[in-house]
Amino acid sequence: MEPIVTTTSGVIRGHTEAGVTRFLGVPYAAAPVGPKRFQLPEPAPAWDGVRAATEMGATCAQPPYPAYADALIGSDGIPGDEYLNVNVWTPDPGAAGLPVLVWIHGGAFIRGCNAKPIYDGTAFARDGVVMVGVNYRLGVSGFAELEGAPSNRGLHDQIFALRWVRENIAAFGGDPANVTIFGESAGAMSVAALIAAPGTAGLFHRAIMQSGNGAVAADPQDARKVSAALAAELGISPTAADFGKLGPNELIAAQNAVALALMTDPDPQRWGRSVIAMGGGIMSLFPVIDNDIVEGPPTEVLTAHPDRAVPLIAGTTADEFRFFTVPAGLAAGITADALPFLFTRYGIDPAVAQTYSTQRPDATAAEIFNAVMTDLIFRASTFDLAEANATTASTHVYEFAWPTDLPGLGACHVLEIPFVFDTIDDAHTLTGPTPPQPLADEIHAAWVAFATNGTPGWASFTSDQKNVRIFDTPESTTVPNPRAAELAALRQAFTLA
Repeated sequence: MEPIVTTTSGVIRGHTEAGVTRFLGVPYAAAPVGPKRFQLPEPAPAWDGVRAATEMGATCAQPPYPAYADALIGSDGIPGDEYLNVNVWTPDPGAAGLPVLVWIHGGAFIRGCNAKPIYDGTAFARDGVVMVGVNYRLGVSGFAELEGAPSNRGLHDQIFALRWVRENIAAFGGDPANVTIFGESAGAMSVAALIAAPGTAGLFHRAIMQSGNGAVAADPQDARKVSAALAAELGISPTAADFGKLGPNELIAAQNAVALALMTDPDPQRWGRSVIAMGGGIMSLFPVIDNDIVEGPPTEVLTAHPDRAVPLIAGTTADEFRFFTVPAGLAAGITADALPFLFTRYGIDPAVAQTYSTQRPDATAAEIFNAVMTDLIFRASTFDLAEANATTASTHVYEFAWPTDLPGLGACHVLEIPFVFDTIDDAHTLTGPTPPQPLADEIHAAWVAFATNGTPGWASFTSDQKNVRIFDTPESTTVPNPRAAELAALRQAFTLA
């Protein structure tokens, strides 16, 4: 069956299979190529006739993942200019008033797309939700701070896509007054920025942050240091005019060189304190304070503007940082003697290791390092944003604790995604061969319930009762303020910010 839907740019044809209809690669904005790569998004040009929307669309040009990450989750890359597109899964385009979930993918703001198999929205549509997956500008194209270009172009794309959803989602059976945004990693950081941003009220009504951070917002002077390094690598000036003359391959090559330099030498004097403190040496390009849509770090903005809070789920995996050290072979080289140097490098008082070691007496030095970095980059800031949001809106916090079957990775970064989407059969390179289907059923159902009526099914998080849902087998539990001593020690030990 090939259903027809009319959007604001024209008529599209989808495909229905097993009770779910898919419309793939639908442009929500004009192709951002050439000089337009560094301008605000514009409406997609209208087309004549019926456009096929049955195959995944183009993705923003990007480097492949390092080999270790590629082996776990695969790299992305579909060539083409019309990469500002959405995928829509719906149980029935002829329905009305269905809840809507809008997915913002991760990838450290330099990688990712809406076409990954683990992001397939079939299970959400099967369970009565219209799901939309969004592509946006990445890396230099989306986040380099350049003279003559608006800041945060990637975030502007996301807002533009949400406006497209508001104007078009009823044609797919969705309710524009019941939209939940959700994202993971950079996508979750984007969600935090969108919650805090002025002018986004009414574009979404609930939010879910998976493995994100509420503190990410680079100082513009620091962001310009990264752009200056990019320009020096290319032999041009850090202006939109000069960058707009180059093709994506040249931009990606410079982006890779600067990212490597930042990772190997995370010197705050060279790159700026906010780039190091908020990027953790992993991200070189990310949202910047522009006094437009990013007024400051989201938690700080939300604290100052509690009226911007929305019903929220926010959480992390238990062992986020292992994703970045174990498969790359870095963890094997972390010894007790190396910990003081490593912590100092990231602006952390090495004394913090004592608290974590006391709480985890059987942990290796690498496990202590990964636990501290998990809390520094993900968990502490997630708690902070949740607490700020909870002052005026219902807030629920979780931790995904089930460990993958792959040795040493534990409950690492990205692992919860196939459980949320109920796509674990497409994720065995990450989960191992026998991921627990009942856990996928549980967490997926919680996300569906939250998108439908705002109640995921566990006790809310408040400043007094910091309840956290621990998703694990053989059963999940709700725990008040887990590992509070470690978080308290980390807050005292982190001196850079």
